[in-house]
Amino acid sequence: MKLKEALKKGRFVVTSEVQTPIDEDPQALIKRLELVRGRVDGVTVPELEIEGIVGDSIKMCDLLKKNRFQSIYQTTTRDKSRPQLQKDLITAHDTGVENLLVFTEDYRITGDSLQEMMFFHVDSGKLASVLEHMREGQTIEGKELPSKANFTLGSGVESGWGKNVPELEMKEMEEMTKIGTGYFLTTPVFDVAHFEKFLKQVNTFGVPVIAEVMIIRTAGMAQFLNRHFKSGLVPDWMIKKLASAPDKQKASIELFADTVKGLKDLCQGVHIITIGGEEKLRLYLDAAKLK
Repeated sequence: MKLKEALKKGRFVVTSEVQTPIDEDPQALIKRLELVRGRVDGVTVPELEIEGIVGDSIKMCDLLKKNRFQSIYQTTTRDKSRPQLQKDLITAHDTGVENLLVFTEDYRITGDSLQEMMFFHVDSGKLASVLEHMREGQTIEGKELPSKANFTLGSGVESGWGKNVPELEMKEMEEMTKIGTGYFLTTPVFDVAHFEKFLKQVNTFGVPVIAEVMIIRTAGMAQFLNRHFKSGLVPDWMIKKLASAPDKQKASIELFADTVKGLKDLCQGVHIITIGGEEKLRLYLDAAKLK
């Protein structure tokens, strides 16, 4: 079943994410993913650039599709002009990509501001213009495309606010709904109660919400995320449990399963970040009773 159909039918969807391989054969990644074929509704491939080396995420999406996975092309609009964004989306469509995940800005940590509002409106306007033309089978320059493109669109939202959600966040979600987003993907969820407060506060406009869940395998990994991504992202109690557990994998799986159990009654799916642990993903799916 396609991701669009699963969302429309109200199923609890499961998606995951992989990085485009830079120094390994992509087929090795596909082989690891084969262990969960049929158990995930989509696999997201974000754009990747490491030390000047750019991974071909659209080519990876094509490889996933050829191996019977629903691929999701993830891109951003902040550093792209309309022609560049259009070029990438046309290439993805021509490759057969049907699912699109777009971040119209980097995740904010400050709240409402005039600068943020201006950035968002420029980025969302860019995206809306390109998608509207492609749905009509045209480029922004008015040239005919071989076929119309109608992606299943997902958009990222910041869910770490709890109940104190800035007004700008509400406006962003409303604007993305107008553009035609099929689902909202949240930032990583570790505290289910905090996430529930967020959902009660925001109006999702009838759009499904998919919660991002990161697989944390060790206390060191959790501390790294807190140090380099966002302070307090992984709660102290989780870190202590991983640090004291004699069986780290068992503790990691239990934390994941408990989080997913709490989310099943709150939202319409989970997006799993394995951080390179694709070969163990099936164990986590089993524990959380996902497909």
